[in-house]
Amino acid sequence: MKKGPAIDPIVIQIVEGTLASVEAEVEAAIERTSRSPMIREARDFRAGIHDRRCRKLTGRSYSALVQPIVRDFPPATMRPGDVFFHNDVYGSEGGIGHLPDLCVTVPVFADGLVVAFVQAFGHHDDIGGAVPGSMPSHATSAYQEGLIVPPVRIYQAGVPNDDLIKVLVRNSRLPDSLRGDLDSEVAACRMGAERLGDLFHRYGREQVEACFDAILERTTETFRRELLSKIPDGTYVWEDYAEHDGVDPPRLHTQRMTLTKRDDRLIIDFAGTSPQAKGPINHAGDYADGVFLKKWLAPILRNLADSPERMAELDVNEGVVPLIELRFPPPGTLLTPVFPAPTNARTFVLLRQLGILAGVIAKAVGGRMPADQETIRYTGFHGVDADGQFYLMREVLGGGSGGRYYADGSDTIHVVPDSKNLPVEFTETRFPLIVERLALATDSGGAGARRGGLGYLKEFRVLRESAFLCVADRAILSCWGLRGGKAGAPFRVTIDPGGPNEHVLPGLVDDEPVPAGTLVRVETTGGGGWGDPLDREPELVALDALEGKISARAAREDYGVVLAGADGACPADGAPRVDSAATRALRDRLRAARGRRPFFDRGPGYRTLAGVDHAEVDFVDARGAD
Repeated sequence: MKKGPAIDPIVIQIVEGTLASVEAEVEAAIERTSRSPMIREARDFRAGIHDRRCRKLTGRSYSALVQPIVRDFPPATMRPGDVFFHNDVYGSEGGIGHLPDLCVTVPVFADGLVVAFVQAFGHHDDIGGAVPGSMPSHATSAYQEGLIVPPVRIYQAGVPNDDLIKVLVRNSRLPDSLRGDLDSEVAACRMGAERLGDLFHRYGREQVEACFDAILERTTETFRRELLSKIPDGTYVWEDYAEHDGVDPPRLHTQRMTLTKRDDRLIIDFAGTSPQAKGPINHAGDYADGVFLKKWLAPILRNLADSPERMAELDVNEGVVPLIELRFPPPGTLLTPVFPAPTNARTFVLLRQLGILAGVIAKAVGGRMPADQETIRYTGFHGVDADGQFYLMREVLGGGSGGRYYADGSDTIHVVPDSKNLPVEFTETRFPLIVERLALATDSGGAGARRGGLGYLKEFRVLRESAFLCVADRAILSCWGLRGGKAGAPFRVTIDPGGPNEHVLPGLVDDEPVPAGTLVRVETTGGGGWGDPLDREPELVALDALEGKISARAAREDYGVVLAGADGACPADGAPRVDSAATRALRDRLRAARGRRPFFDRGPGYRTLAGVDHAEVDFVDARGAD
């Protein structure tokens, strides 16, 4: 630990607890007072606390960066009451992924000096651009995606910049929601800054900052000792893909990762990543030494913890940054796009990086990582309601998480902590829609000794003529299964299912016309399975069938389990029973018929785009598979 004032361990706990409570209080205030459904109902927003050196101190979730603010407004020029705002992807040092993510930053003062920052950013309903929601799936330029705002001082010494706010609000199709959200976030961050100011006043700047150092150093040491030590020294390679960019026909957009572990550090090299896409799936990650990406990727390492309980205790703050070195390819790739390359669907790259890191570590540790998941996509409707007012209903629907060596995947989870789908009652009250069905999608989870989690099945009846929008990956390529587990079911949207106009939409859609009275079915991805499905306990397969998570057909074909009944159907009492003798015989036949199996199963969609079933990197040697 650095030399400085003697630190009372109790004070460290008080400071750490205060940081966590302030972050939670800021988020609670935003949830209670914001206007837009994406913020208030779906909770697609985050708060963060950073010290004067721009280091993130809180670890409950990810947040944006303070670096662009101090770059353009040196702390010595800041005054109490100042509030800063930005959403410029290419001017955010990697902290903002697409223009609907608006970021508010408030400095904290003690003894007349800036000592910390409170920040909130979230996905807002609309910031202009070519389509409602500011996420045009066929965009070829950032200028089509909405209003671009570099770091600006939106309040100066407590006085709002009304002219600037007027410009922001005027560019939104939902001005009242945008203005309400801004007021909410500014007020919440100011409240958080007051709470932190009280902490500095109580304990003094020197002692509080020493506690900050101790908190981050403890994270560094914990990750090094408990997690990185589980990865054998060596070099490991894996890759995964985005399937379409909204402009060119579907194809494999490669994202390659070479992981080297040595000297208690990780070196991640992205060489081999495809050129930047014409469409909006790029992510501008090569800024500020990749500090945002380091903190974004680090939660994957928690899967190496000794137990799930220990995993949940590990926070990700700036302390992880010294443990990871990122090596970016030259400008002009999916991870290093050149302005004005569009980025509104950057989740196709940003989320995929989480799975690629999990996959490459799985090769290093014999598969003791989760199978794949894809737990964010945007779907919704827009049109004119019965009062003649424009409306935009949009939600972030999760999906099933990957099976793990110790447990099945979770059903319908969301990658944004505490986020959720829009409640049925809210949707039907606010918009001309009826949610006729909200359920788990049967058979969506990848088969495995530990099954993948299930995705959503959600059906909407459209009451007035409208347009459907969607920004979703994994409509062709499934979430991969691991170590013998099978891939999950892909994303799928069906218009008029079972009707005369039935058709399936691609994953990227801006304004698909939907006549009044039409049913729209949305099925989200299931997580990949972990381990050989033929090793799953037959009793668990029977229970899955009883609960409707799998069909009798899947029990037989994927798991080799024969359920009592003439054709695998459940007996009259509704409790499926396993035919043990028939199950043993069927599993023996299925095992005997199999050839060499890859470490990763990508599902049938991979052949559609690649012409083969597996990539070369999907196989591991005997050491990696054990």
